[in-house]
Amino acid sequence: MSATSTVARAVARTPDLRATAELVRDSARRADAAAAECWAALCAGCDAPGRRVLPNRLRELSEATSAYAGTRWWFGRGSQQRERVSSALARIEEAVAERDGADFAEAFVGYDQAVATVLVNSHSRLETPAQ
Repeated sequence: MSATSTVARAVARTPDLRATAELVRDSARRADAAAAECWAALCAGCDAPGRRVLPNRLRELSEATSAYAGTRWWFGRGSQQRERVSSALARIEEAVAERDGADFAEAFVGYDQAVATVLVNSHSRLETPAQ
């Protein structure tokens, strides 16, 4: 979750966005910890609790990202990004269920990029009052 965490830290410095950016940052940290445990379990071929916790942590991060983006953007101009986040999450869940470490790693990078893209693009509308 390095891209997501970096963007959330930077955005947390913007007063209007601080509360939701901090929620995203905290959710990203929890998701990252669960992902590390899940990755270790996949590499070791065992059924560690992180494998079961990760999907919930990623859903929490997706919800925090949605709150940060705002309903109007998330379901409007951001709908394509919302679909990218959802698809990447589904792919991670599938890889975890199938115990496929390679697909998990690839899907996780896609999820991180999708969330970071939402964080960057959702508030670019602040540039002009008309948006």
